Amino acid sequence: MKKVVIIGAGGFGREALDVFDACNQDNPEYDVLGFIVQSQFAKPGEMVYGKPILGDFAWLEGRSKDVYAICSLGAPHHRRRLIGMAEKAGARFCSVVHPLTVINRGTTMGEGVIINGNCSISSSIRIGDYVHINAATLIGHDAVLKDFVTVSPGVMISGKVTIEEGAFIGIGAIIIEKITIGAWSVVGAGTTIVNDVPENTTVVGVAGKVIKTRPAGWQNQIDGEAL
Repeated sequence: MKKVVIIGAGGFGREALDVFDACNQDNPEYDVLGFIVQSQFAKPGEMVYGKPILGDFAWLEGRSKDVYAICSLGAPHHRRRLIGMAEKAGARFCSVVHPLTVINRGTTMGEGVIINGNCSISSSIRIGDYVHINAATLIGHDAVLKDFVTVSPGVMISGKVTIEEGAFIGIGAIIIEKITIGAWSVVGAGTTIVNDVPENTTVVGVAGKVIKTRPAGWQNQIDGEAL
């Protein structure tokens, strides 16, 4: 069995554990050892859904030959930051797909991907590294989801859509065919996208309109401080 640790023990961390458990129902493949959490948020030994908090990123050092990691933070910029910390500790990453999700022919997927249940992934889709696809999402043929993209539950993505790095697609959003969603942009919950979305913007409404623009490189900062 593949030994795995989950980075983050919040809501999506618990959902990631559920995905691993679902994969193990018929053919046990994963041995989830526990969670990696920064020390200010939890103490080693605390239990989450029957799995322990193992420690912070220092726990990963020297274990890359035996243990895989997966990062469960939903916000793309925070996920990228924690993955960088894990990589410095020597982590290597696996991907996991819920058995109730359908993935059709010609689709490729990078490392560190989490795909939840009841999704329909059509043909010839390219999914980059560290992408999160939440439950009941539909993705049409020839779509491209680049690294660190987050797709919330119930999203409908038409064919030949490109979602650039780090974009966040809110719950229930609809994206028509041949649209490009710019890097590090945010599509609000329930938004219908009928035009390309510029990078670093927030778009909401039906049809979607830009309500906010962030400076280039905003994803490299937390509370105004450079990472």
